Amino acid sequence: MSQPLVIVGSGLAGYNLAREFRKLDKETPLVVVSRDHAGFYSKPMLSNALAGKKTAATLVMKAAEKMREELNATLLANTELKRLDTAAQTLELANGETLAYRDLALALGADPIRLPLQGDAEPEVMSVNDLDDYARFAERLEGADTVAILGGGLIGCEFANDLLHRGVAPTVIDLAGTLLSRLLPPQASERLQAKLEAAGVAFRLGVSATRVDREGQGYQLTLSDGSRLYADRVLSAIGLKPRTGLAVAAGLATQRGITTDRLLATSAPHVYALGDCAEVAGLSLPFVLPLMAQSRALAATLAGTPTPLVYPAMPVTVKTPACPTVVCPPLPGAAGSWSVELSDDACTARFTGADGRLLGFALLGAAVSQRQALAAQVPGWLG
Repeated sequence: MSQPLVIVGSGLAGYNLAREFRKLDKETPLVVVSRDHAGFYSKPMLSNALAGKKTAATLVMKAAEKMREELNATLLANTELKRLDTAAQTLELANGETLAYRDLALALGADPIRLPLQGDAEPEVMSVNDLDDYARFAERLEGADTVAILGGGLIGCEFANDLLHRGVAPTVIDLAGTLLSRLLPPQASERLQAKLEAAGVAFRLGVSATRVDREGQGYQLTLSDGSRLYADRVLSAIGLKPRTGLAVAAGLATQRGITTDRLLATSAPHVYALGDCAEVAGLSLPFVLPLMAQSRALAATLAGTPTPLVYPAMPVTVKTPACPTVVCPPLPGAAGSWSVELSDDACTARFTGADGRLLGFALLGAAVSQRQALAAQVPGWLG
């Protein structure tokens, strides 16, 4: 039997690659290595699961056995990796076994960024990056009335909105002066903040947390301006850093993530990377639409048809029902400017280049109905 295609990671990137590959190649042995139970679930759903009264168990769409059958694959659940040998084309597992591969796809995901906090409660600051994290978070919310959220980016805002459905009052703390500062122009950010405040979210912007100490059944946070804030629970949503440890130890080129070209190929032959761990042609995009495009392109390449990745316009839906929001950011470093139109129930922001071309947009409230029309006008990032 020929050596298998090995996919490391059973998240959206790993399983979508496996599905796309099986559409094109029914015969090549396929192995999926997972550090958890290997059931299929959508990680982006974790930040709005409370509103749907979801548990960790009900978030699993398909159990590992079902995925094994659908993919005609070998699933190695709860399996940690010890070493990657790119010369021998083998993976050494933590249990001492060796797994040979024809091609290897790294869909390792990313880890939460942790602030360098002082205080005796720093280890008790929670983050939600997988099902087990969500289960612990949901359990610890029992009896909590207030939650401090560190980070006013996409995930922080989504969790803040979601906590309202549990009757919990969230306070969002962010060093930036505006919400979603990397995605929205200031006027759009102000509209999002106003809508979330009206729904019950409090904000402390322009400051960061420096200490977290236990106080009674909860925590006292010390902020960078010297002020203090009490919360029953503390959630960190600062952002993600790609998992690159295995790649670095194996000598693969890395920058922010595991660096690849547009074929998703790393610096080692027969080794590819995709999803949150990858930095593709200089871009790290921890969103669903990019990884879907990556999965389709890489599947074709692995099935024998080299297919360079092309990114179409990729609007991101921010899961904040208090203020429906869609963002399609311009390419990082793009030259241009924002123009913003505001009405009582809508905010339409357009980012245009010097030649008048639409390079990105942000839509809030009733303006989200324009998503499809505007996306059709925005050029893709890789052509």
